[in-house]
Amino acid sequence: MRASLMGQKIKIQFPFNPKSLQTIDTLQKVKTLLGRRYHREGRFWSCPLTVKSAQQLKEWGFQLDPKLEHFLQSKLHPTPPKPIPTIPGLRGELYPFQNIGVSFIESRQGRALIGDEMGLGKTVETLAWLQLHPEKRPAIIVCPASLKLNWEEEIQRWIERRPENIPQVLSGTKPSGGFIHGKILIINYDILHAWTEKIQKLHPQVIILDEAHLTKNRKAKRTKAVNIIARNVPHIIGLTGTPITSRPVEFFNTLHLIDPTLFPDFWTYAHRYCDPHHNGYGWNFKGASNTEELHQLLTRTIMLRRRKEEVLQELPSKIRSAIPIELTNKEEYKLAERDFITWIQSVGKAKVGVKIQALAKIEYLKQIALKGKISQCIQWIKDFLEVEDKLIVFAIHRNTINTLMQEFKGVAVKVDGSVTKEKRQEAVQAFQSNPNYKLFIGNIKAAGVGLTLTASSNVVFLELPWTPGELGQAEDRAHRIGQKKAVNIYYLLARGTIEEKIAKLLDIKKKVLGRVLDGQEVGEETLLTTLLASYEKRKGGE
Repeated sequence: MRASLMGQKIKIQFPFNPKSLQTIDTLQKVKTLLGRRYHREGRFWSCPLTVKSAQQLKEWGFQLDPKLEHFLQSKLHPTPPKPIPTIPGLRGELYPFQNIGVSFIESRQGRALIGDEMGLGKTVETLAWLQLHPEKRPAIIVCPASLKLNWEEEIQRWIERRPENIPQVLSGTKPSGGFIHGKILIINYDILHAWTEKIQKLHPQVIILDEAHLTKNRKAKRTKAVNIIARNVPHIIGLTGTPITSRPVEFFNTLHLIDPTLFPDFWTYAHRYCDPHHNGYGWNFKGASNTEELHQLLTRTIMLRRRKEEVLQELPSKIRSAIPIELTNKEEYKLAERDFITWIQSVGKAKVGVKIQALAKIEYLKQIALKGKISQCIQWIKDFLEVEDKLIVFAIHRNTINTLMQEFKGVAVKVDGSVTKEKRQEAVQAFQSNPNYKLFIGNIKAAGVGLTLTASSNVVFLELPWTPGELGQAEDRAHRIGQKKAVNIYYLLARGTIEEKIAKLLDIKKKVLGRVLDGQEVGEETLLTTLLASYEKRKGGE
């Protein structure tokens, strides 16, 4: 009795004697294999290549050919990841646990699921692997729309600056005239279906699925599009911070894409791991069952998952990230900015009252930028809450806070100048102890001091104040005694606007965003004066 590899199937051969009890027993066993089929012309059986089928055949006494035996052993006893000494051309230094992440992807031949908690650097680990393999292009990065610019900036920050590494962000649902010139393409799930034909023609070598659980609905356009472009792609890397064992049904498609030999069909997977219930009309697979078995199987084969507390000794106490957001009103902003530049160059800095007027005009610019990014900020928060339980959001203006409260009605509490002392404490208590409240939305001045918000280790700023001290105070609402995790701090900045300028100046002045040249002393010049000087040097039309 022999079993051998036949493409993505197992070829099963055994002598047939209808009078032999052994033959009858073997035949009955083979018929239990998932997807088994008899080939009358060749007089043999076949079944899809899976670990379970290969294991069963071996247990039944079949002799596996060397290739099939190697397949089985590589799945049952995969190569443990080894630290990678150096990654030539990588423009940054990895934490030791991130290096292990890169080596894990490498040990799985570029077919892996990185399930680290948010903030641990799944993006960086994946980009480091891409840098390790510059020959594996084109690479397609599929992500939520709110993260496309962040991927673009992280690529430029981490990957060696070569023409073939310049990322191209794809946009629009009518790509007929869209010209693809990049070797690293970034596209969001919602428009992927419109680009599938063009992407297929590129013969991509790598597909990276950020927030991979977004392909949970097998009938959705995005999932169908992912399945199409992933056909025959040698390397597929999924990224998610969502625990699989609490939502198994959401991950079948991703797991099947990465390694179809683990779970060849949804029905078997769902009935084993999704606590199936029939309600009289159909099957419900929203539960979880045999979760420890699923976790052990995945971690032994394709998944690496680390929690913050596991690598806390390697992390700084605060991890700051600037997230670029695309404006929806670019022309309106550019017109207002040109008017401001013309004004500041005409009046000069020395005249009495200029700074007061400048503050008003800068506030106007900031409000236009906020208007142009608010919808994407809201989407970013929604995407974030798909993965994490709770989030602290800081803003400045009451309109911004009220917009968020309206959008997240029922799951958010707020503290601003309109909230009494008693109500403030009620809001804090609700956020800290009630699992139904996912968001704490606070005014930087009113909620930035005196409150303890350790129910979340994630803080996001939608608006920036003028003083670095106010930012630090607000950050520390989550970074308090009792917080057992590193605090992730996100700044959602409208790309190409005054917000980025202010963030950079805050960075230089007080190291608030974490990137200051070593040994450079903080100057005495005020942030406003420096900001005005930067605009005064620009030409009015730029």
